[in-house]
Amino acid sequence: MFIFANLFHAVAYILDVALTIYMWIIIISALLSWVNPDPYNPIVRFLYSVTEPVLYPVRKRLGFSMGVDISPLIVILVIMFIKYFIVASLFDIAARMR
Repeated sequence: MFIFANLFHAVAYILDVALTIYMWIIIISALLSWVNPDPYNPIVRFLYSVTEPVLYPVRKRLGFSMGVDISPLIVILVIMFIKYFIVASLFDIAARMR
C-alpha cells in the first residue's frame, strides 16, 4: 500500500508546484498588462501564449461590462481552490494509506 501512498504524495506535490508556478505566471502577466509591454518581446509572447488559453474563456464569459479585466483574479481563485481542496485531499489520502 505504501507504493500507492507514495504515488499519491508525488502527484499531489507535483500538482502543487505546477499550480503555484502557473499562479505566479498569471500574476506576472496581469502586472505586465498594466504597463503595455512590447508584444514582440519573447518573454511577453511566452506569458501571453501560456496564460491566454485559460484567461480567454473566462474573459468571454464575464465580458467587459465593468471595464476592468478580473479574469486573472477568477483564475487565481480557481487555482487556490484546486490547491486547497484537491491537492490537500491527495496529501491526506497519501497520509492515510501509510
